[in-house]
Amino acid sequence: MVLVVVIGVSGSGKTTVGSRLAAKLGWKFYDADNYHPLENKKKMAGGTPLNDEDRIPWLCTLHNILRREDSSRQDAILACSALKKMYRHILVNGASAIETEQPEEKPSLKILFVHLDGPIDIIASRLEKRRGHFMPPKLLKSQFDTLEPPSAPENFITVSLEKPLPEIVLEIESAILQGEALVE
Repeated sequence: MVLVVVIGVSGSGKTTVGSRLAAKLGWKFYDADNYHPLENKKKMAGGTPLNDEDRIPWLCTLHNILRREDSSRQDAILACSALKKMYRHILVNGASAIETEQPEEKPSLKILFVHLDGPIDIIASRLEKRRGHFMPPKLLKSQFDTLEPPSAPENFITVSLEKPLPEIVLEIESAILQGEALVE
């Protein structure tokens, strides 16, 4: 059973990559954007970046979804910005992670974080072309300012978003199937 969270700034391709990978593997797919409360969407649409207080209840909801899939022994992929280490810690450990940012000896959930990484100019051009999304391009800089790329001891791989989509999906699939990046 594998849980994968595709992370990165807005416009990095999380939903596209995550949904394509889930379809290829026959796994469940969740888009974290679908679980934002209306207040969060309105705030972002109005050009105001979310703060930790806005994000924490949303991240706890996402943790509960991942926990449910884990309990059901269901492989699943979640597309979620998870820009800060603390946010990823909440996805792994739930509400208990809010009190401490220190990793527990045994994480609540085993999650592989896939960080889609790339230059701001490429992502900005993607956002300019995107229509009908609540996240305006002018908030991209705030996303990069907030981003804490994953690092050890987090369970992650980093994939360049500058590669063609099929190559990105294959790289992630290979890492999953070879078990190279999974916590045992």
